[in-house]
Formats: sequence, structure tokens, C-alpha cells
Amino acid sequence: MNKRVSARLALLVATVIWGSSFVVLKNTLDSLPILFILAFRFLVAGCLLSVVFWKKLSAVTPKSLASGALTGACLFMAYYLQTIGLANTTPGKNAFLTSVYCIIVPFLYWAVDRKRPDRYNIIAAISCLTGIGFVSLTESFTVQMGDYMTLISGFFWAAHIILIAKFSGDTDPVLLTILQFFACGLIAAVGSVCVDTLPVGWFSGAWRELLYMAVFCTGVTLLCQNWGQSHLPPANAAILLSLESVFGVIFSVMIYGEKLTPRLVVGFCLIFAATIISETKLSFLTKKEAVPK
Repeated sequence: MNKRVSARLALLVATVIWGSSFVVLKNTLDSLPILFILAFRFLVAGCLLSVVFWKKLSAVTPKSLASGALTGACLFMAYYLQTIGLANTTPGKNAFLTSVYCIIVPFLYWAVDRKRPDRYNIIAAISCLTGIGFVSLTESFTVQMGDYMTLISGFFWAAHIILIAKFSGDTDPVLLTILQFFACGLIAAVGSVCVDTLPVGWFSGAWRELLYMAVFCTGVTLLCQNWGQSHLPPANAAILLSLESVFGVIFSVMIYGEKLTPRLVVGFCLIFAATIISETKLSFLTKKEAVPK
């Protein structure tokens, strides 16, 4: 099996696991508080990556710690708001509405770096907004609380991506990931100690879901993503990674029992199309795949 095939499989595995995480997290929210879940997930994932990449920890500097703290705080807000949204909507809608960060990034980057979005970004934004209307707007033209919080989390996901791009030039990406995981986990842990009660669900089997999210949905998927993207052209990697929302809906229908209406299907298709257009610029239609050196 050549590296390109293995890389595709690695990214596919990552997207399938991420897609399943929406249903797993939705079920865990029935017995555990959000802050406790986030604290456990990211502290365990940070420890796991520290063991695997322990040699990189020697490169920690005050500057890298500051970068990790800032990206970790942004990551916390993104996950916290997304999880609040998940608690008040279905896993499938949460998965697709979260993906709007792909469309937000070019416009947020425009505000930061004065680099204007291109025509593909404009087309993607129009398609995405139309899709959001189909998915989220009620008959009275209002947005439900869960969908609203999920959409807000998209702005923090977009900001997180821009911060990663800004800091990864000075800090090793894996080290930056470890530091931000610890920062995110510590913020959640402090919040959990202050406001949460004893998580009774821990003793009723929820620890399995917590370990799955920490080890597989965070640690393993990161390794798959990093390795897969290093052996594939960006356009091909983006297409595979965008399947996360599709698998999120599939798992939501199969396990959670979410009902798909024609309106939801149209909205999902429009948001998915917007993600593909924004991430790839449709380059896969005009260029042959190049083998990375």
C-alpha cells in the first residue's frame, strides 16, 4: 500500500472518529457537566501526546507557553460553545453548523491581514448562509438556542485556525498542540471545580465515553490528521476532512435516531458544498493530483 492510499485512509479514519464524537458527546452530556468533560478530554489528550512526543517538550519557552495559552483559551471557547449547542440541538445539525468555520476563516483573516477573500470564498459564503437558513430557521424565522450557540462557536474555531497559522511559524506544531490542550483542559478544570457538582455519571459507565473522546477523538485523530496531510495535496486532504460533518449526520441518524427532512437535507448539502468550495477552490476539477516530495 503506497503512502497516498495510506494517507487517505488515515484522514478517513480521523473523520469517521470525529463524526462519531458528536453522538458520543451528546449521550455523555446526559450524565456529566460540560466543563468536567472538556477538562478530562483535553488533560488526558495532552498527557497522551506528551508521552508520545516527549522529546519536543524540551523546546518549551516562555513564548511558546504564551502561544499555547492563547490558542488553548480560544480552543476552550470553541469547544465550550459547541458543546452547549450540542446539548440543545441534534448531533447532525451540530456537526454541519460547526463546519461554517471554513467559510468564516477567509473573512476573519481579511480583517486581520487585509487579504481580500476571493470569488470562491464569496460563493461559499452565499451557499453556506442559504444552507444555514434551511437548517436553522424556524417557521417564525428565528434560530433555536442550540443552533445559535453552535454558529457562534464557528467564529472561535475560525479564530483558532488563524492563531495556529500565526504561531506555528515560531513554535513546533506538535508542541503547540500539546500546550494548547493543557491550557484548554486547565481552564475547563478550574471552571469545573468552581461551578460543577460531583459527576455522578462517572460511576455509571460514562468513563468509557470520556476515554474514547480523549484518546481516540482527540489524540489518535490528531496523529492521523498530521500524518495524512503531510502526504497529500491540500485540496485532497480538505475534501476528506470535510467529511466529518457527513459522518456526524450518518451516526446521528443510525445511533441517535435523528430524522432527516427534505429541508434539512437541502441545508446540509448547501453547507457541505460551501465547505468544499472554500477549502479546495474546486482545484480538484482542473488539476491533476501532484505527488508531494
